[in-house]
Amino acid sequence: MKSVLASMLAGVMMLSASPSVMAQVANDADTLALGALLDNNSFDRAQLLIGHQMQYWSPVLDTLLVREADGSLSPNMASEWAYNGDNSVLTLTLREGITFTDGAPFDAEAVKANLEYLKNGAGQNSFMVAAVSEIEVVSPTEVKLHLGEPDPSLLENLAVVGGAMASPATLGVEGAASNPIGSGPYIYDADNSRLGQQYVYNRNPDYWNAEAFDFDRVTITPINDQVARLNALKSGQIDAGLSEARAVADAEANGLVVNRIDVDWFGLIMADREGKIVPALADPKVRQALNMTFDGKSILEFVELGYGRLTDQIFPTSSEAYVAELDDVYPYDPEAAKALLAEAGYPDGFEILMPELANFASFNPIIQKYLNDVGITVKWEKIAPNATIPELRSGRFPAYIFQFGYQGTWSELRKFGYPESPWNTSKVADQGLLELIDQAQYATGDRQIELYKDANRYMVENAFFAPMYRRDTIYLTNQETVVEMQSTNVMPPIRNYSKAE
Repeated sequence: MKSVLASMLAGVMMLSASPSVMAQVANDADTLALGALLDNNSFDRAQLLIGHQMQYWSPVLDTLLVREADGSLSPNMASEWAYNGDNSVLTLTLREGITFTDGAPFDAEAVKANLEYLKNGAGQNSFMVAAVSEIEVVSPTEVKLHLGEPDPSLLENLAVVGGAMASPATLGVEGAASNPIGSGPYIYDADNSRLGQQYVYNRNPDYWNAEAFDFDRVTITPINDQVARLNALKSGQIDAGLSEARAVADAEANGLVVNRIDVDWFGLIMADREGKIVPALADPKVRQALNMTFDGKSILEFVELGYGRLTDQIFPTSSEAYVAELDDVYPYDPEAAKALLAEAGYPDGFEILMPELANFASFNPIIQKYLNDVGITVKWEKIAPNATIPELRSGRFPAYIFQFGYQGTWSELRKFGYPESPWNTSKVADQGLLELIDQAQYATGDRQIELYKDANRYMVENAFFAPMYRRDTIYLTNQETVVEMQSTNVMPPIRNYSKAE
């Protein structure tokens, strides 16, 4: 099988030449110059994203709380927070003396305006404050968030898009999408920035926590070609940028520092668990068989060069839901998989429609080969790159290969668990899981953690997914730049960078 995989992946492992990147503002010792995989989507408060886009807005739009590299929460613009007894009211105490760079004060009214604008907007992260039913301004430095129902991820959300603070005068105003005004450690330099080419940020001299940021300037240059990013790093045009396993040897040979963290998991999502499209998928034995069909170890070795770790669960070690023994529930065993299929009434297998996605096209022959080995025939349907997310979420596909990041335990359960969840694409209402996550929503402390683990066990035992491995994010820096990788975001926020001593 290894020789088959090696042959299939020969084209994937090749690197092509790519031109160098020319920056508008040159790099120097006081500049943090970043190369980004994706361009910025928008600076509009309601349209902010996490993932790759978080680096663009986080220098300017500070957040109520911050998420440390290990995932823990710390004070920021809110110096204290506390829930009432039943988690129906969250009280935030705001730091005094902060002003937005247009002179407007940061106070409870500014918090109210930002949260209402996000909640009422059409952005995909409006869900982060959806549970907030009323925002009570108690005083300029105290605000109470009344919740229609408990939201265990609210505090985490207030450390990212949910808690980003823009000047109230810019909310919904034309031009704010391209020129943000915040109170963060940096001020966006619209004059020297070029949309789609380079984004420039200069130190905010009035920032309350300036000593936490080593650099006087930040530049972010979108470079979607991996080889071009590597060349820019080697030439000193940028200080840091995303890479991949096949570039590690070259990077190390050129003195670059390799940083790794396993934020994303990769595998098969079995969406049609009620069997409305493919009846076989309604049987847990069939879904368990699919978990035993793929040789994740070989795929990890040949595709990612071993940069990752094997797992059968979607939660990382940093999650409260993580259960160590769930990493090795389904060993690669095609004969056992065929036996389970036969027990379920499918000794000759079945046919399944799967989307052919541009970002994962190199995996298609591998996936097809493993499925064919147990008698399952794949029919592929090509999907346009710009239609990937809408097509996957349409519910037309009973299963698909994809990669997901991690934003927190409750966020993952909300992402997949409810019939209306954005990535429960077949809108399955699994009563066993719903009971567990409904209990977890209203629980606290150790009881909530216990329920998170139970929900994780339930999803693994009932084979909602067939994870193959957690994939290491490979992030390169030069010797002069230090970065702490973020356990909850594929890209580190600006606060995680510092100068080497």
